[in-house]
Amino acid sequence: MAVSLYTATIPAYLQTLPAMAGLIDKAEAHCREHGLAPSALIEAQLAPDMWNFGTQIGVVRAHSAGALEGARAGLFSPSFAPPPADFAGLRAIIADAIARVKAVTPDEINALEGRDAVFRFGERQMDFTAEDFLLSFSLPNFYFHASAAYAILRSKGLAVGKRDFLGTPRLKAPAAA
Repeated sequence: MAVSLYTATIPAYLQTLPAMAGLIDKAEAHCREHGLAPSALIEAQLAPDMWNFGTQIGVVRAHSAGALEGARAGLFSPSFAPPPADFAGLRAIIADAIARVKAVTPDEINALEGRDAVFRFGERQMDFTAEDFLLSFSLPNFYFHASAAYAILRSKGLAVGKRDFLGTPRLKAPAAA
């Protein structure tokens, strides 16, 4: 199988985004079981200079569905809007990201190869091709923020493990008998 821009991005997003939804569910259950306010986990950080759990989830969405839309438009500029302050809102942004990623066709994303894509963050601008933007910038950011969200929950004592982060691997189909 040849690797295309579609196969290098979409399946990865669709493996990890549902795992993030599962982490949100576990965070909510943990708060309920331990009598904690949702903010105890949504606002939790690994370090004072790192974003909190809610923001990490928002950035996961930004570097999946948002990055695909940015590559299409030729410009990606992240939003600075605060993330939802409740688990239902965080679940909704992940569900929205999954729906938007699922709507992308192979032809649509593969046609972006070679096109210009700009990442603009305040005054800073980084110029890419669409494939380099997605593969060398957004996809690593997607995984970084997904792993930070996982690590925040783990650091707060949640019973989450590697399987909660990995989601459902794309296994080879069994051979027909």
